[in-house]
Amino acid sequence: MLQAQPVGLQPEDIRQGRLEQVIVTATREARARNELPESVGVLSAADLEQIMPSHPAEALNRMAGVHVNNLGGEGHMTSIRQPLTTGGVYLFLEDGIPTRPTGFFNHNGLYEIDLTQADRIEVTRGPGSALYGSDAIGGMINSLTRAPGAEREFGLTLETGENDWYRGLLSASGAISTQGRAGVQVNVTDNRGFRDDSDYSRASVTARWDQDWTDSLSSRTVFAWSTIDQSGVSALDEENYRHNPEKNLYQGDIGFREVNALRLSSELAWQPSDDKLWTLTAFVRDNSMDLMPSWMLSYDPNVYTTEFTTLGLMAKHRRSFADLNLDWISGVDVDYTPSSYQEQRIILSKQGDLFVDYHRSGRTNYDYDADQLTLSPYSQLEWQPSERLRLSAGVRYDRFRLDYSDNLDASVPEVGVFAPLPFPARHYRPEDQQVTFDQWSPKLGLVYDLSDDHNFYATWRHAFRAPTAGQLFRSGSVPDTTDLKPVTAISREVGLRGRLTQWLDYDLALYHMTIEDDIVSLIIDNTRKTLNSGETRHQGAELTLLAHWSDRWSSTLAVSHSQQEYKDFSYICGAATCNYAGNDIPRAPDNMANATLAYAAADNLWRVELEWEYLGRYYTDETNTRDYDGHKLLNLRGQYRLSDTIELYARLQNLTDRRYSTYTSNQVGVADLEYRPGQPRTGTVGVRVRF
Repeated sequence: MLQAQPVGLQPEDIRQGRLEQVIVTATREARARNELPESVGVLSAADLEQIMPSHPAEALNRMAGVHVNNLGGEGHMTSIRQPLTTGGVYLFLEDGIPTRPTGFFNHNGLYEIDLTQADRIEVTRGPGSALYGSDAIGGMINSLTRAPGAEREFGLTLETGENDWYRGLLSASGAISTQGRAGVQVNVTDNRGFRDDSDYSRASVTARWDQDWTDSLSSRTVFAWSTIDQSGVSALDEENYRHNPEKNLYQGDIGFREVNALRLSSELAWQPSDDKLWTLTAFVRDNSMDLMPSWMLSYDPNVYTTEFTTLGLMAKHRRSFADLNLDWISGVDVDYTPSSYQEQRIILSKQGDLFVDYHRSGRTNYDYDADQLTLSPYSQLEWQPSERLRLSAGVRYDRFRLDYSDNLDASVPEVGVFAPLPFPARHYRPEDQQVTFDQWSPKLGLVYDLSDDHNFYATWRHAFRAPTAGQLFRSGSVPDTTDLKPVTAISREVGLRGRLTQWLDYDLALYHMTIEDDIVSLIIDNTRKTLNSGETRHQGAELTLLAHWSDRWSSTLAVSHSQQEYKDFSYICGAATCNYAGNDIPRAPDNMANATLAYAAADNLWRVELEWEYLGRYYTDETNTRDYDGHKLLNLRGQYRLSDTIELYARLQNLTDRRYSTYTSNQVGVADLEYRPGQPRTGTVGVRVRF
């Protein structure tokens, strides 16, 4: 029979203690937080049900040191110990598996995951453990899928809101055999957007099958698919930002984005004894995206299609030596990704300052294939020499090989005057070749229990990011881009976490990171070059407080302060190269904060929560001559339980209808700022039914 399950108004009970909270990402196994030398934030399924995020930012920005902005639809940039950036310094995961291969980072990549219906989200701030390779510099965001239960369950959520917001969420799970369980979640979303011609729609399906074959052998198979259709959304000058924020310079299909992302993985776990665990995970990715890059409309208008298909394997072995108090984890990741890229020049039509239409010019700028093979063995040791002390050391080796082939005939010109631009355009194409590079990444960690209620950790980690396929082979106006090498980072971190009282938990982290060999563009001997040259420094503090004042009142506070600056960094300004050493890195907020205050009725009939968001000041370009002052927002959420199976909820975002910008920038040498208007006051209501 279908059994009624009470709808979830209760937050995760923080009085269980954050030190004992289970973390999965670091070792791909369940581990207590107090065993790990790293800073991790967690959002549980109950947290996500209370937030009901319409955008990843609404959930992730509750964590200290984490800011995700909203670029329209579910588009976003992320800032975790790094500035808001499109660069590949973050690793997005689903059940510990990267959602994209190395070299194919997409700063909007979280929209390929159904975060709203995740079982939990874990955010690792700073570089990851030896189990993770490229891109895990600023942090990792791991979405864990729901494990289906043995009892049959069914859930349906329907939402509607302003700007023609509609969303339907469906979930079902239960036993399919004596030892087998399966579940499925569906997400269908459609939204007109608060700005002109800013429609957005998505459909996602996530299915999971768990099977216990014997007492020691089990498997987990996950299928995830998302399709996204998103309109382009422009930045605005200050006049329109202040007085006409709904205006969008991109009309119709200008700046469009169409994404299809499919992932399939199957993990086989064999645990013949408590001290041995073998896991083997095979996975497939199939991804395609059609895009008109809006940032190139003014100087190189084009549309492109990029596709990749991945075949991968992750093998891991964990061996525990009880007599030595030693755990040894070793494994290897293999990833083979054939990819293709086609780009065509387009001709745009304008009416005043609006881009209203386009047509293809018939010129193909790029058509190439790049097949990548990655081999990554790793090993990690954890030793507990005393009851209170735990030491860890790990190392990972990543070997990359890319086979590149240009599909355009040599007669297709790389440089020339091509309509509609009256000046010469450059689309340099490398010769067919094989590119290889490798990287060692050592890791060291220490955890010490000061007492039963307080825990100290320290960590030193090396991290890197490999050049993307686009940086290597989509050369643009810069010849000779295939000799780029990985960007490297060294991170040092100490932390203190625990319980101050029976009702107050805390988590404090201090970090210092240097990044070298950043990829920059320079003018050398009157020639534009792209090369590894920059060095930056990132340091700061992050504090989380969780308070459960009584059975009714609870609150959270997440605050962070950072200093991010150029140590050795030059970049193109006009027809020359300028040195910005000593300047702050642009779009790196100095302070961030999030606070919530919640009240739940004694009978758990209803709950209301007030949230405060703060984003601090940041410079908008490398010269540090212009800045954005930051903003403060209030959000209100409420839930009311009609019965054990039916719940009503509502959220009101930007309660005071404040004018703010989610991303403010300007080009070096251009004084005028460009703003991305944030969402005005917006209301949403929903009903959740669960049996």
